[in-house]
Formats: sequence, C-alpha cells, structure tokens
Amino acid sequence: MIRLTPFLLLGLLLLSALTPAGAAAKSKPRAPIFGIADQKTQFFGDELFKDLDITHARYVVPWDTMDGGFQEDELRAWLKEAKADGIKPLLSFGHSRREGRQKKRPSPRALQRQFRRLRVNFPWVTEYATWNEPNHCSQPLCKKPEIAARYHDALVRACPTCTILGGELLDSPNMRSWVKRFRRKVKHDPKVWGLHNYIDVNRFRTTGTRELMKVTRGQIWLTETGGIVNRTAKAKIPFEESERHAGKSTRWLFDRLTPLSSRIRRVYIYHWNPSTPDDTWDSALVDLEGEPRTAYRVLKNRIEKAQKSAKARSAARKKARERKAKRERS
Repeated sequence: MIRLTPFLLLGLLLLSALTPAGAAAKSKPRAPIFGIADQKTQFFGDELFKDLDITHARYVVPWDTMDGGFQEDELRAWLKEAKADGIKPLLSFGHSRREGRQKKRPSPRALQRQFRRLRVNFPWVTEYATWNEPNHCSQPLCKKPEIAARYHDALVRACPTCTILGGELLDSPNMRSWVKRFRRKVKHDPKVWGLHNYIDVNRFRTTGTRELMKVTRGQIWLTETGGIVNRTAKAKIPFEESERHAGKSTRWLFDRLTPLSSRIRRVYIYHWNPSTPDDTWDSALVDLEGEPRTAYRVLKNRIEKAQKSAKARSAARKKARERKAKRERS
C-alpha cells in the first residue's frame, strides 16, 4: 500500500486543478451587447434593423453642437428616433463641423459647458465618450493626450453617475503611447474604453485589441468596427476590400476577437448603409438598394446564437433555484 505524505497529497491536488476537466470548468466569456454606429437615421425604421433586436446605437456629437444650427438639429432628430424606438444612445464627442472651426480644440471648461447643456436637454442619455478617435492625427488631440485626460476628468465631474468612456482609440501604432500619456495625467481612471479595431478585424489579427487590454483596466467597448467593403480615399494601411472580405472579417470579429476577454462588453458595427456610390468609406451592413450583405447575415446569426445561449443560461438558473427550493422544503 502506498502511503501519501502531506506534500505528495498537496502536489496531487494541485495537479488535479490543472487537468483539462478543471480547465473546462472555466466559463467562456458571454456574447457582448450588440449595437450600431451610424450618423444617419434610416436604420431606425428599417425592418432589417428591427429583425436584429439591437438596442444600442452610437452617434458622434460635434463638441459645439448645443450652440444651435444644423449640428443641433441633426442630433435632436437622431435622438428623437432613438428614443421612439427604445434605443439606448452612446454619444461621442468629436471635432466641430462648422465652417472654420473643424480644427479648433475646445478648452476643458468649454467642453464641460456643452456637456452640461446636453444633459439638461437630454437627461435620459447617460453614456458618453470623451472623444472620437483622439489618437488619429486628423483630430486636434492626436499629440495632446494630456488635454484629452482633462476633458475626461471634466465630464466625470459634471456627471459622476454617467458612463464616460476614456476615449475611442484606433488600433494604430501610436495607441499604446497615447494611452500611457493619457493615464499618467487623468485623475479619474476610465472604467470603460472605446476601441475602433479596424486593422485587427480587416487584417485578421488580434494585436491591437490585446494591446489596449494590456495598457488599460476596466471594460472595452468596440464602438466602431466592421469589415471594409470599399474605400476611395488614400489609405496608409492596405487590406482587401469587398463584400466577401467584409463578411469574412465580421466572422473574425465575433469568432476570434470578442471572445478574447470578458472585458469586451459591447460591439457597435459601423455602419448601416452607404449614402452614395461615391462614399469614401463603406463598411455598411446593407447596400445602396437596402439589401442585406454577407456581414449582415453573419451579425444576425451571431445575435441569434447569443440570444439562444442567454435563454439556456436563464433556464439553467431557474432550474437551479427550483432544486435549491425543493431541498430547503424537504
């Protein structure tokens, strides 16, 4: 008979914890919440959109929107549609679209004033992003992450109960250094970060998404992502462009990227439909005629799978509660 010493017994217990059975006990990350990112309003009334059961949408708000004019009119129209359809909005600040003000960078106090006016006018909107793609050098914050940090702190102070994303970063080479400089300056370390991981999705890699996970804490929302159908503007980072490619990229997004971590809580696909045949960027789910593309069918399939899985988990929890109640009664 073999006698087990305390040390040998401890070793066997540790070894059993590392067996495949032990590993299998770990639960897989749940499917994220699905959303759409689009400045237009056509998707709200589209039956194809309703079929997706999506409850979240994102809109980029020029920082001076509440000064009136066409920017405010467009926002009010978009939010009116969202509220009527029961869609929860995420508003992301961005550069002004007014003539002569596109490159103007607001002071933290000026942005905070605009934010407070938004809160007064739309108190039901509680999710905001500090800035859209601040590390892209078309933006006034590309080389100024310290100012972006002051923006974030100003928004958090103005609404401590709101969800304020630290920024919506592009997965470009400067992302890591930009985030590090931001976090050294910020006083309220973001609980949620936004990521536009177009390079990962369209090059079938995980590098940028993993990089943001390494240099941040908290949740990560993919607030713009999707497979590219066509780009007419010059691009420094090439990849294939076609409807077939976009469908394949969307599969990669849901099969390889979102399961990387339970920190990835939301995915907003950009965008619903192209405006004209000459759009400089087209990653839309439906074409100009309103017909669903391959990426739409992939998204619908993944949403249906997530809903089925959620129902199964709910049923399992209900059965577990019933068994517990039965044991307590006996």
